[in-house]
Amino acid sequence: MKVGFIGLGQMGSGIAGNLLKAGHEVTVWNRSPDKADSLVEAGAARAATPAEAAQGDVVMTMLADDKAVESVVFGEDGIAGCPALHVSHSTISIELSERLEAAMSGAGGYVAAPVFGRPEVAAAGNLFVIAAGPADALDRCAPLFDAIGQRSFVVGDHGPAANLVKLCGNFMIMTAVESMAEAMTLAEKGGIERQALLEVLTGTLFGSPINKTYGEILVNDRFRPAGFAAPLGLKDMTLVDEAARRSNVPMPFLGTIRDHLKSVIATEGPDIDWGAAALAVRRGAGLGN
Repeated sequence: MKVGFIGLGQMGSGIAGNLLKAGHEVTVWNRSPDKADSLVEAGAARAATPAEAAQGDVVMTMLADDKAVESVVFGEDGIAGCPALHVSHSTISIELSERLEAAMSGAGGYVAAPVFGRPEVAAAGNLFVIAAGPADALDRCAPLFDAIGQRSFVVGDHGPAANLVKLCGNFMIMTAVESMAEAMTLAEKGGIERQALLEVLTGTLFGSPINKTYGEILVNDRFRPAGFAAPLGLKDMTLVDEAARRSNVPMPFLGTIRDHLKSVIATEGPDIDWGAAALAVRRGAGLGN
């Protein structure tokens, strides 16, 4: 399949690499051209503009935020109106997803397909894909999703549904981080090592991959290099808040999580992992790093 890929950060580069390995004809574009070099060396073609990357069967985007997506789609030489089916992997607002669906309906079409998984999972081709869009478009995407993920979930024929599920999932990741941080801080102040508590929790009632992955990050204060930077996490929690206000849903945990992300960005800088929100909990209890 002829696939364009736009956005070659930590996640996008891994996804595009797996599309190449699966035998697809991949054309890549990134705002910083040098990030495409390794993929071009591996066999990808380099596009001069986003629109050039969207001339094949499908164009996939994996970008940081609404502003970046809007620029690539609606900006100069953007993909709006191009013949390729637009598959958006980015974590974006519900409002923008609705706008993209409307804009692409007269062109190649639109599928929202955000993913769960950190960069190392993307590189291994083991992401979980959350997809929504017309049935025929989802069928066309199935081989691509198989190349980048271990399982795909279809959550409806209306693209923004997938974005809402993604936001719900990211909120739950941060509630897990928050609850583990609070529990570890309580245990540590009572003389119990964080690692010992984690072994008990993940070996009994809380053995999910999220608790294991982020539990180890918290135990070892492994917040750099950031697998998912705290400013992006704060952006996502802000999108959750927008969705909650739109639907009149109270989410009291969300305010605490956002405050802790703001605190750690202010004290540690923007290059810290979003799991470092745990540091705000520890410091609030009088513990150091």
